[in-house]
Amino acid sequence: MVELLYTLTNPQFLFAMFSAIAVAATVFTLAVPLLAKNDLAARKKRMAVERSSIRARERAALARENQHGPRPSLRQQPKQYMQNIVDQFDLKQRLLADGTRDKLAQAGERGETAVVRYIFSRLVIPIALFLFTLVYLFGIGDFDQPPLIRILIAVAIGAVGVYLPNVLLKNRIQKRQLSIRRAWPDALDLMLICVESGMSIEQAFKKVADEVAVQSIPLAEELALVNAELSYLNDRRKAYENLGRRTGLEQVKSVMTSLIQADSYGTPVGQALRVLGQESRDMRMAEAEKKAAGLPPKLTVPMIVFFLPCLFIVIIGPTVIQIMGVD
Repeated sequence: MVELLYTLTNPQFLFAMFSAIAVAATVFTLAVPLLAKNDLAARKKRMAVERSSIRARERAALARENQHGPRPSLRQQPKQYMQNIVDQFDLKQRLLADGTRDKLAQAGERGETAVVRYIFSRLVIPIALFLFTLVYLFGIGDFDQPPLIRILIAVAIGAVGVYLPNVLLKNRIQKRQLSIRRAWPDALDLMLICVESGMSIEQAFKKVADEVAVQSIPLAEELALVNAELSYLNDRRKAYENLGRRTGLEQVKSVMTSLIQADSYGTPVGQALRVLGQESRDMRMAEAEKKAAGLPPKLTVPMIVFFLPCLFIVIIGPTVIQIMGVD
C-alpha cells in the first residue's frame, strides 16, 4: 500500500500519466473525423426502399379494401429468435414504456423490428454484463473480497445494464435532433424558394431533401419520408403530424401545424414559411449566443489547473533561480 501511494504521488509518474492522457486525447480527436464514414448513399437507398414500401403498402390496402382479403405484411420482420423470446416472456408488456416507439422513431429506428431489437437488448445486456462480471471477478481477476461482495458488484453492474439501452437511445436522439435543428432554418429557406417558384409542397420536400442531405442526413431522411407519405397517404394531416412526432422538435411541429392550417383554410404557405424560417434562424442564433455566454464559467477550472501554474512558472521561475544562485 505504501509503495502504491508512493507511486501515485511520484511527480515523474504523474507527469507520464498526464502526458499519456493528453497524447491519447489528441490522437482520438484527430482520428475520429478521419474514421467517420459518409453513409449518405446508403441512407438515400434506404429512403428509396422505404418509399417503395409505402407505395406497395398503400396499394395493398386498396386491394384489400376491394377484395376484402387479408392484408399482406410488407415490413421488415425482426429476427426470429428475438421475436420468439420477446413473445414467450411477454416483454412488450413488461419492458416497453409509453412513448418508446416515438423515441425510437426520433433516433431513426422505425418499425416493429426496432421495437423488438430494443426490448431484446434491454433483456440481454444486463444478463450479459452480470455474467461477464461474475466470470471476471471469480475467474480472471485476483480479488481478495468475499464472494458475497463480488456477487453484489456483479448485480450492481448488471443493474447499470438495465439503463444502458435508454442512455444510448437518448444519446442518439440528441445527436439526431442537433443535426436537424442546425439545418432546419436553411431547409425552410430552400422550401420557401421552391414554393414561391411554383413547386407543389411534395416537390418542394423532395427537392429540399436532396439539397439538404449534404448538411444534415437525418433531416434529408425525414423530408424524404414525409414526401413519400404525402404522395401515398389519404390524409395529408397525418403525414405532417408524423414528421413532427419523428423529430420531436417544437420548431418542426410549428411548421407542420402551419402547413396543416394552410391545407385546411387555403392560407398562403410562402408567408408562413418566411416567418417561421426567420424565427428558426433567431432561435439558432440565440442558442449559439447562449453557448458563448456559458464559456467563461466552463473555462475557469481549466485555466486554474493548466494555465495559471505555467504562468506562475514563467513569471516566478527566473526569480527563484536567481535566489537559488545567490544562496
